[in-house]
Amino acid sequence: MDNSQRKKLVDELIGLIEKGNAHVSFKDSVDGLPPELRTVIPENLPYSIWQLVEHIRIAQQDIVDFSASADSPSLAWPDDYWVEPTEQISDEEWNHSLKQIEADQQRFQALLEDEKHDLFTPLPWGTGQSLLREAMLIADHNAYHTAEIVVARRLLKSWK
Repeated sequence: MDNSQRKKLVDELIGLIEKGNAHVSFKDSVDGLPPELRTVIPENLPYSIWQLVEHIRIAQQDIVDFSASADSPSLAWPDDYWVEPTEQISDEEWNHSLKQIEADQQRFQALLEDEKHDLFTPLPWGTGQSLLREAMLIADHNAYHTAEIVVARRLLKSWK
């Protein structure tokens, strides 16, 4: 793969992670959500929007940490990936989580853009995972839970 093809692939992966292309972006899914609805668990759904946002943050951070280093901490599934329901989340906690999601996407983008990292070669510390696979995992995982956020917002009558 020449540099121009690699750049095209990296740009597509970044666009998929950040924008979603064929679906609502994560940023759009949480934009304008009234603070009082962050922790409400809609009827017949298992999680609040806050829990979904935190799950996206935790899982994405784990994927980025794993992709960047053999020394990343191991999380236990599912306990370490989900937060318990809570009554209220402060603006500071909410904004911190949203900023962390964006910062981790930027960290991963830097890994993808660094030409010393081959996109296809399995990471030496993994079990066959490559940067390409991890990019698709982030995009797929975030898209799945972003859709859940949209559904929750619709049920809470807080969607467009």
